[in-house]
Amino acid sequence: MVKSTRHAKYELYYHIVFVPKYRRSYLTGKTKERLETIFAEICEDKDLELAESEVMPDHVHLFIGSPPKNAPSLIVNWVKGISARKYNQRYDDRVKWTRSYYVGTAGSASKGAVERYIAEQEGEGA
Repeated sequence: MVKSTRHAKYELYYHIVFVPKYRRSYLTGKTKERLETIFAEICEDKDLELAESEVMPDHVHLFIGSPPKNAPSLIVNWVKGISARKYNQRYDDRVKWTRSYYVGTAGSASKGAVERYIAEQEGEGA
């Protein structure tokens, strides 16, 4: 859906993928649920749209809509940095992310196609 600011109309969605340190497979159960909640909180606080999220055992897929004022690298830094800090302050187990990430725009693919792809990842197990 096209959104607008005072001076722009936009429809920007980013597919973001990142992994925990050492690509350990521990993002399951309560850890997964807690992270999904934290990602939603961050997006709400930063005025981003969390269109879809999938926390896999060893990586995270997020599909985030943003106004054009936010650079993709800034969005990734917010999500990774704030999520690790909030998680580690609230819970005894620790989450650490690698410095690397993937970010892509929806481009010519429709938002629905990317959302379906992310949702299908749960069934793949990877």
